[in-house]
Parts: sequence; structure tokens; C-alpha cells
Amino acid sequence: MFAIDYNEFEEQLICGVDEVGRGPLAGPVVTCAIIMPKNCEIIEGVTDSKKLSEKKRILYKDLILEQAIAYSVNFVDQTVIDEINIKQATRLSMKRAVESLMTKDKKVIKPDLIVIDAEKIDTEIKQMSFIKGDELLYPISCASIVAKVVRDDYMKEMAKIYPQYGFEKHKGYGTKLHREMILEYGPCPLHRKTFLRKLYENGKKSGQRS
Repeated sequence: MFAIDYNEFEEQLICGVDEVGRGPLAGPVVTCAIIMPKNCEIIEGVTDSKKLSEKKRILYKDLILEQAIAYSVNFVDQTVIDEINIKQATRLSMKRAVESLMTKDKKVIKPDLIVIDAEKIDTEIKQMSFIKGDELLYPISCASIVAKVVRDDYMKEMAKIYPQYGFEKHKGYGTKLHREMILEYGPCPLHRKTFLRKLYENGKKSGQRS
């Protein structure tokens, strides 16, 4: 099912790490760090969260958390993204997620190995990075699903505060609807200012109100 079998790694506690939210115009980048048991029964259908329907992601998230030894989720918000850039914000979120790993009985736990989707973080813990890791390794796929569902739920809640933008539909990504609403109403506190420059430039060129 997965091209890389994490059960073959010599380390016992293997932490999968993945983020969601690098590309949106609004909202945080969210990372999940998760330790799945070695030799556990792999949940059928789990893969890169982008390849799953919302309904399946929600179902798998609950099954994944039931199975997990430990996990954590970290948010780095749009103000920090604007301040240090999205790449550094992503790395910061990943580092914080790993450092805050907790078991179900709320005990802090340190992994023996971190496996990450196409990134590297500032840590003394041994780490391995894999391009398309969320398709290759079960723990990274699990992290991608949990991060995606948590971020989507957050953006749905934000839609209640800022209903004019339709966050419940696009989750902050730069869809046609979202871009039109920004040009119509202007940005709200959730928007990443550094991500909107090109949108405003294009909007002004086309004569849309900004």
C-alpha cells in the first residue's frame, strides 16, 4: 500500500509530520506531528489528504487518533506568516508540533525519528525528509489528514465571524469567489497581507474595486 514501510526502520517511536495551509490567502499554516504504532493495522484508504474527499478525511481522522500513540497540532497564524514568510512559518509550526507531542494520558513524549514531507526542521532529533512523503509513508499520511481536518474546521468557524468571504467553502485558498470577495470587501484580520499584493495589482489593472 505504501512504498516505504516504516516498520523496517530501526527506531521505535517514529513521528510523521506534515502541514496544511502553505498556499491560502488567509488563515494559519497548521502542522500535525503524530506517532503511529509500529506493526499496527494500516487503515485502508489512508493516503495524502489532498486525494481524499472531506467526508473520508473526517472519518479517517477519528480512526487515526484512536490508533495513535501520541500527536499534537500546531497553528502559526497569518501575522507570523507575514512577518517571517511562509517557509519559515511552516518550519516553525513543524518544530513546535514535534516539541508538544503528547500521549493520550497527556504525557510529553519525544520521538526517536521524525519523518517529514519534503521539509527539514531545526531539531536535534534524527529526521528524514521525503518528497511526496504523504503518499509514501503511513505516519506522514496520517499527519496530513489530521492537519487538514483541523485547519478546515478552524476556517469553518472563522466563516461565522467573517461570513462575507465564504471561508467555509474555500478554506482561505485563492479561489475565484475568494479573490472577488477580497476585492469587494477588502481584507479581514485573517488575510495574509504579503499574499495579497499580486491580487490587488491585478484587481486594479482590471478596474475592480479594491
